Amino acid sequence: MVVNFARTSASTELLRQVFQDINAQSCPKLFNFHIHTVHSDGKLHPSELMEQAIAIGLKGLAITDHHSVGGYQVAQKWLEDWKWNHADGSAPYLWSGVEINAKLLDTEVHILAYGFDIKHCSMKPYLQGSATTGKEYQAVNVIAAIHDAGGLAVLAHPVRYRRSHFDLVPKAAEYGIDGVEAFYAYKNPNPWKPCAVQTEEIQMLAAEYGLFKTCGTDTHGSSILQRL
Repeated sequence: MVVNFARTSASTELLRQVFQDINAQSCPKLFNFHIHTVHSDGKLHPSELMEQAIAIGLKGLAITDHHSVGGYQVAQKWLEDWKWNHADGSAPYLWSGVEINAKLLDTEVHILAYGFDIKHCSMKPYLQGSATTGKEYQAVNVIAAIHDAGGLAVLAHPVRYRRSHFDLVPKAAEYGIDGVEAFYAYKNPNPWKPCAVQTEEIQMLAAEYGLFKTCGTDTHGSSILQRL
């Protein structure tokens, strides 16, 4: 367990460095931190996802299935095998990830966890395939659990909820969240492009509260370059 946590810490530190440089051009051709597979509500098998990631030339990504790391585990094994058979090939860095339902200001939100130890006991309630209830459903406890497992917590698509992002982001920051998904294509344009107004507002909030800015396509379809 100590060795696993040490590896997670190194992975998380690398992720911190990457998050510091994320901008509107980072996604979807360089980094993608919000992708779903058949292990939750996506259409892609992990192997298909990783084949696309390599073909595109992604530098790094995270599979963020809802309450499951099954897709990540399959993709990690696939990637290890691919590296073994392509010694001279260029492969992206794959971080652990999961999307968790949580209650924040009496509003259901989604919190993305990255770079955590998937075997850490604090994450067990959130990796059972469905949303939690009670204390474990509270955003403050979700964020704490992610941190206990050595990971980083990010508020997903902050402008999609019934409560204003101008309320949600400050409260999430108060609870210790590490970042916000600043670059997100709310209108699902093709090609993918983050929405200008929402992006500007979230970047402003991120700067005000000292939060990382992340990006992702929130892929549920057959291409990691689009949401649907």
